[in-house]
Amino acid sequence: MSERLTCDVVVVGAGMVGAACALYAARAGLRVIVVDRGPVAGGTTGAGEGNLLVSDKEPGPELDLALLSGRLWADLADEFGAAVEYEAKGGVVVAATPDGLAALERFADGQRAAGVVAETVVGEELYDLEPHLAPGLPGAVRYPQDCQVMPALAAAHLVRASGARLFTGRTVTGVLLTEVGAVRGVRTDQGDLHAPAVVNAAGTWGSELAALAGVHLPVLPRRGFVLVTEPLPRMIRHKVYAADYVADVASDSAALQTSPVVEGTAAGPVLIGASRERVGFDRSFSLPVMRALAAGATRLFPFLADVRAMRAYLGFRPYMPDHLPAIGPDPRVPGLHHACGHEGAGIGLATGTGQLIAQALTEKTPELDLAPFRPDRFPAAEEETE
Repeated sequence: MSERLTCDVVVVGAGMVGAACALYAARAGLRVIVVDRGPVAGGTTGAGEGNLLVSDKEPGPELDLALLSGRLWADLADEFGAAVEYEAKGGVVVAATPDGLAALERFADGQRAAGVVAETVVGEELYDLEPHLAPGLPGAVRYPQDCQVMPALAAAHLVRASGARLFTGRTVTGVLLTEVGAVRGVRTDQGDLHAPAVVNAAGTWGSELAALAGVHLPVLPRRGFVLVTEPLPRMIRHKVYAADYVADVASDSAALQTSPVVEGTAAGPVLIGASRERVGFDRSFSLPVMRALAAGATRLFPFLADVRAMRAYLGFRPYMPDHLPAIGPDPRVPGLHHACGHEGAGIGLATGTGQLIAQALTEKTPELDLAPFRPDRFPAAEEETE
């Protein structure tokens, strides 16, 4: 016998984006159910580093969303702060050559015009910021607005704070539609959940959920590994990465790319990334990737050569062909909203996404123009290849 539960909106996905959608929808006065086939933060969120970044985003819709999200994260830090390991530690993007520094400064000029605080640092000033960096580097750009949270903790706290009814271990098997094609809930393997609105916050599985509603959304998994060191005293003060990381984030290539990204955590271990490759949902361990990550990290911070790697883990970023998430109502299916496809920026962009979704659900004017994030911007016949 089907279980009938009535609410205003069903959020599919209990990762960071789904948690933020639940929180802001509930604070807008809606009754919310969150459903996930796994646990809270069991997908991309649980495999993330927790970065809240503006430093890697060029002027445009994604940067606007990052700036909105940063303001909302700062508000949430007043509520949750230490409980989610929120750190306003800033980021430092390092150049390896004078030409590289000049390119970084040009990139930062455009960001400054969009409202980003970006400070060029050279010489001893750089080593005052990060004393253990490799010697002889020409300079960097510091981004005070870059922050970090512990993503699994943050998702759990936001879901709890939302007061939403949470159903984990339930697989959504269909999207329920009326005779005229509007949403009336979802079907799960443990009963139907009835609502006039459904939010697709299914991350890397966002395309599959969209297909259940009969629409095309080209979300693909992009695999990434993270190395975790033994606990250390705080020797790395910021999120530090090489300038080529920005190019890797924006790349359309399916091939393996690695660029050094290094940061300490409140708990002591150092997190080392970043790798990107489109290999479907292949969870195979890759020793060559581990070696590349370790080599890149030790080029930035030579002391890491003597530090033990404690473990490694992998996750799948929800990649979209134009590197912009799908956010907002789907005009093809009334009542269906999308909040997925954020790739590696979902933790940082979750709050702004949740706020925009809540505004759309309550028919309020969104704080940002949703046109660049339209879910129907991709031709239905477009086929993505691995």
